[in-house]
Amino acid sequence: MKQLLPLWLLGCFFVQTALGQSIEKATISGYVKDAANGEGLIGVSVFVKEKATGAATNSYGFYSITLPKGNYTLVYSFVGYQRQEKQVDLTQKDVTLNLEMKDEGIQLQDVVVRSQAADENVKSVEMSVNKVDIKTIKQMPALLGEVDLVRSIQLLPGVSTVGEGASGFNVRGGDVGQNLILLDEAPVYNSSHLFGFFSVFNPDAVKDVKLVKGGIPANYGGRISSILDVRMKEGNSKKQQIEGGLGLIFSRLTYERPIFNGKGSFIVAGRRSYADILAKPFLKGDLKGAVFNFYDLTAKGNYQLNDNNTFYVSGYFGRDNFGGGDFGFNWGNGTVSTRWNHIFSNRLFLNVTGYYSNYKYSLGADTSPRDSFKWNSQIKSASGKADFTYFLTPSNQLTFGGQYIYYDSAPGKAIARSVGETVDISLEGRRGDESALYVANEQRIGKLLTLQYGLRYSMFRSLAPGDLITYLPTTPGDHLEPQLPGTRVESGVLKTYGNWEPRFSAKVQVNSNASIKMSYNRMAQYLHLLSNTAASSPLDVWTLSSSNIKPELADQVALGWFQNFKNNAYEFSIEGYYKDLQNQIDYVRRSDLLLNRFVEGDLLYGKGRAYGAEFYLKKNEGKLTGWVSYTLARTERLVDGINNNKWFAARFDKTHNLTAVGIYQVNDRLSFSANFAASSGTPATYPTSRSEWSGGEPGQEIIIGDNYYDSRNGSRIPWYHRLDLSVTRKAKKKLFGKGDAEWVYSIYNVYNRRNPFSVFVRQNENDPLRTEAVRYAVLGSLIPSITYNFKF
Repeated sequence: MKQLLPLWLLGCFFVQTALGQSIEKATISGYVKDAANGEGLIGVSVFVKEKATGAATNSYGFYSITLPKGNYTLVYSFVGYQRQEKQVDLTQKDVTLNLEMKDEGIQLQDVVVRSQAADENVKSVEMSVNKVDIKTIKQMPALLGEVDLVRSIQLLPGVSTVGEGASGFNVRGGDVGQNLILLDEAPVYNSSHLFGFFSVFNPDAVKDVKLVKGGIPANYGGRISSILDVRMKEGNSKKQQIEGGLGLIFSRLTYERPIFNGKGSFIVAGRRSYADILAKPFLKGDLKGAVFNFYDLTAKGNYQLNDNNTFYVSGYFGRDNFGGGDFGFNWGNGTVSTRWNHIFSNRLFLNVTGYYSNYKYSLGADTSPRDSFKWNSQIKSASGKADFTYFLTPSNQLTFGGQYIYYDSAPGKAIARSVGETVDISLEGRRGDESALYVANEQRIGKLLTLQYGLRYSMFRSLAPGDLITYLPTTPGDHLEPQLPGTRVESGVLKTYGNWEPRFSAKVQVNSNASIKMSYNRMAQYLHLLSNTAASSPLDVWTLSSSNIKPELADQVALGWFQNFKNNAYEFSIEGYYKDLQNQIDYVRRSDLLLNRFVEGDLLYGKGRAYGAEFYLKKNEGKLTGWVSYTLARTERLVDGINNNKWFAARFDKTHNLTAVGIYQVNDRLSFSANFAASSGTPATYPTSRSEWSGGEPGQEIIIGDNYYDSRNGSRIPWYHRLDLSVTRKAKKKLFGKGDAEWVYSIYNVYNRRNPFSVFVRQNENDPLRTEAVRYAVLGSLIPSITYNFKF
């Protein structure tokens, strides 16, 4: 069956293509854009009435449909925009039809909350995909009034976090480092500001957000858990626009306008926190001169050379700064992306992308002129890729392409000075490259069946210079000793890995309002995030696959039912999934991951499994919109030497996860919104015994806890639950006679819940012989905020 299935799929493809060649055909193609700002619209439905078929615009607003010669009626529809019909004459030649769609504006009986066509969730072959409209994200309650993209997706099914203020997010049993986060196709290695309280994405510069949890298409690779694809705005090509907001701890400002007589446009958006500036007059003693702020700058420009060529360049730079006195700590991302869209013909579309991405952190201390310590670490990558889309027929859309990525990792450059003497304890950097080729086809077979099948091949090379070190075998679970001196290699390739990554999705259309979908994908990951803390931190180290660290692999299958009700006003889905994970990284007891040349000796490898069911109900229309989601899931690991060689729950496992979002539009000036989240506690390991050493005098006893039975994550911390509320009120008067303004009042953690981030064990301060458990909460109180937003 495994041998016959690919042959059958290829047979369907070639037979349909051959049959289609016998009929004279013509093609209609073009771009669909927003009439207000010229932004390309993603996912617009282009439907051919006479053939009951159609297409959707791609990430740049481009579409192409090839039909038998004749006259046709095309219907362009996108939720929130006015529906349009166009008569097209395809009797003689191909036709190019570019279209601009107008916003419907707010009509209370028809308020909508979608970022796709009304029935896209039922009729598309995509599954395990969530798209959140940026307008909806801006209406949701937020911590300190700052709209946050990453916090918003944590309210979707299958997505969770280990706790309040934790960096990143977890998707279907994957850890934080197994998510590929893309900003205009460039990877973002740390998605958080302020240790996880805010994300690096400026909401005023974001155009589209898509989270892919399963059924991952062949053009994506490099991570085994999920893809968060964030697309930036291109800039208003119609008129100058200024947008911004003033909050309690930071503010933002965005400027966009057309250039080159409307052939191009640009956008620049910046944010900065100023809590340290406001607090400066009140800081005294050791806190005087303390720095704690973050900032980021996002920019993008585009230029349309002609009808067939468009160029884009975008960039992001952000940094967090903390410190005071002798100590300083900062970290941040930087990305640059360049893209070229080229239309070879009305059926062949090309996008070429080049990017550079860098994540770096630095910390240091200068205790005296002769004593200091400085430490830097970073990961850099540069890539070039080409993605082709060939619109063969209305029933076949072929995609193919390739990518090359070069990695340069510096795990630690550290220099210490003591009494005037300098000691260099830096680690040698690691380099590698990753190449991939892929091909895929989306094919409709009749009216009921749609298939999407593809194949990706990825290859990774660990590059010299470097040392090939062998680690001596020992008792499972214990530290491995290196066999020194190892073999020094100055040039060439140290190790090569290659993986075939098949992808398959299918949709069976049960009726016009319901469908069944299934998918399978294999993913390979050659870049690994090392972290043995409760949650990811800025100090975590990215490392490459090597002769000792194998690529992580994941195979996932998913099955789901999708249905819409009341003319697409409601949508419902239930998905079940199972994921098999290989070469998962864990750590020996008391592992040392920082500035450790032999860190591979502190790593353990095992397998994992994740399985669950996701329920999702969304209301798209009316004064009240929003969604409710519930996820029932398990995430487990099996590692030799841990938990007596039995399966144990992963640190980020959450059995139950319930979220709800509601937005109520009272009128065109006033709206209310609420978020609610509840989830079972994350796993924890507690000591079952203790050892005591006397310091010679009463009160100087030293107590060390230990887990005598070597169990892992056998307990759980208490449940997490939180309610947030917000009110948005638009100003009556126009700002400067032509702009809009609004006040946003929000309350985070309304009923003052002290949600536990962790529970740890310590000696009682008054009785050292007594051991006590302490519940630690990052945020333990209600947090009100007020924000003023403007746009003109």
